[in-house]
Amino acid sequence: MLGVSLKQAVYHPNPALQLPWNLTQLGLIFFPLSPFLGAVLIVLASLITVARQWSKIIRRPLNWGFALLSLLLIITAGFAYDKTTAYVGLFNFIPYFIVFAGLSALFQKTAQLRQIAWILVIASAPITILGFGQLFLGWNLDLKFLWIVLEWTIAPGGTPPGRMASILMHANTLAAYLVIMFTLGLALALEQWQLIKKKTQNSSIPSTHYPLSPEGAPSSPVPNPQSLTPLIFLTITGILNFIALIFTNSRNGWAIAIFVCLAYALYQGWRILVGGVAAIVTTVLLAAFAPSPIAQFFRNFVPAFFWARLNDDMYPDRPVALMRKTQWQFAWNLTQQHPWTGWGLRNFLKLYKAETHLGLGHPHNLFLMLSAETGLPATLLFCGLIAWVLIASIKVLQKPQFLEKEDRLIFFSYVLVLLGWVLFNMVDVTIYDFRLNTLFWLILSAVCGLVYRYQKDARIQAKQDEGTI
Repeated sequence: MLGVSLKQAVYHPNPALQLPWNLTQLGLIFFPLSPFLGAVLIVLASLITVARQWSKIIRRPLNWGFALLSLLLIITAGFAYDKTTAYVGLFNFIPYFIVFAGLSALFQKTAQLRQIAWILVIASAPITILGFGQLFLGWNLDLKFLWIVLEWTIAPGGTPPGRMASILMHANTLAAYLVIMFTLGLALALEQWQLIKKKTQNSSIPSTHYPLSPEGAPSSPVPNPQSLTPLIFLTITGILNFIALIFTNSRNGWAIAIFVCLAYALYQGWRILVGGVAAIVTTVLLAAFAPSPIAQFFRNFVPAFFWARLNDDMYPDRPVALMRKTQWQFAWNLTQQHPWTGWGLRNFLKLYKAETHLGLGHPHNLFLMLSAETGLPATLLFCGLIAWVLIASIKVLQKPQFLEKEDRLIFFSYVLVLLGWVLFNMVDVTIYDFRLNTLFWLILSAVCGLVYRYQKDARIQAKQDEGTI
């Protein structure tokens, strides 16, 4: 079974797409440490796929939706407060729509999802190690090679100070990255654990081929140490990523990591774990937000590192302009003033600075930012396209005939990553980080590719049942 899965991951089911599939894998190997080199390979893979699968790509309604969205974004840029800035802001969207069209035609098997997850999780290890060095060893690094081919900047003590950021531009950015790696790594670890459990159960069946114990009964199965190596690696990597996520001091990252753990526990039917996580979360929330006598009791058990961060006691003198509520209200006011075309992409910075005299790149909510900068029609279309992929992927999970039992978990993990992205972008904005934006569109493409494949299978099966083919 594992050998077949590995073969499916290495060899693309369509020989014409073997080259772009190889380029995508190679690009993801380079991507965390050299985003420029990795992105060049991924974009090249996407363009080759578009050229070779054009007839299929052009027939997909979702791609027409993104083409219409591109047109709307270009139109809104023409009505922008600062048109030049708005046109530059288009590069955070339109090129990714093209990459999405290509990669969604490239992904056709769940084995590909598993292969990509392995590459991403393995490549996350250096990012985490650099983060620990930054925070605890005071590493200071400003490495540039051939302009942007390799660019590592690490500020000792973190960015902001005291919060781990590694080579990403901000602690919140690292938190969003680690949440993706933690989600995929946990799925791979669960798969390995289930595989070992299945092998152990199968080998425990009495057989004359097994060696006998001195009493004459078959000896108990001993797992092969080599079969434990992937699980050990994933366990260590997962623990390190989780600890690093804690040290990013990102409330968004903490909340989504808890959401992921609860989702996996519910999916696996681990009710005790669900209850334990719920009890821990409740204790922390009571320590942070309960009335004083109750909160003081729970603060005897919960470190101030957690509850003081949640209720903002850790930063009591924060300016009002830095509070999310203020930013969200300002963004919504902008939307109400220009509901059809918005004020132009990337124009929130100038408008907010003119109002508050504080430079802030975004309002910490992607959807409010889009409504303020591009207007409600473009925002609703963008949300509708993403929602279609999510709803369709959940329908795939609900129909057992689409996915083999051993493939459901990895597909579920990708859907979880997308849901986590939506939640994270309700309180932050990730599109301005090159790594995170590329990862999102890659994962959305992977899920969408599988959705299209299973929808095609369903249509063929329906025609067979009707006797038309």
